[in-house]
Amino acid sequence: MTISKQELQINEEIRDKEVLLIDVDGTKIGVISAREAQKMAYEKDLDLVKIAPQAKPPVCRILDYGKYCFEQAKKEKEARKNQKVVEIKEIRMFSAIDTHDFNTKVNQAMKFLKNGDKIKVSVRFRKRAIAHPQLGEELLDKFKEACAEAGVVDKPAKMEGRSIVMFMSPKASAK
Repeated sequence: MTISKQELQINEEIRDKEVLLIDVDGTKIGVISAREAQKMAYEKDLDLVKIAPQAKPPVCRILDYGKYCFEQAKKEKEARKNQKVVEIKEIRMFSAIDTHDFNTKVNQAMKFLKNGDKIKVSVRFRKRAIAHPQLGEELLDKFKEACAEAGVVDKPAKMEGRSIVMFMSPKASAK
């Protein structure tokens, strides 16, 4: 919710002639003057808060502003806690990689994908190996097939300088 990000007008800051008033329990009182709404809020020992300034007439609510701010901060904190930050892990290989090394890289990639991270797989070319980019593409195809059960290709293999790069993300069921 973006309500807490913007500064809300409370009590005397509200300069509108008429407002649509909502009571503490959520019942709509109706369109009344701002001064009258202010009096009602003071009688209940609460605050008058403009929650929808862009509406015609603006919507105001009678509530405890301190408690409201606290609850909004609590909701935001909870939302941040439940967010998962997706990291991009990189796996580097050379065009002439041995079988066991390749299997180790695949196992590492599977672990990253099962943890919900995206991976960047790059095949570097040393010296004269750059003359045979098809070897790197074949290696990435083999890698893609090996990781097929845990991940899908986001961006297909693409040549970048002396390396070929491919991005993979976890499958929805792997999360």
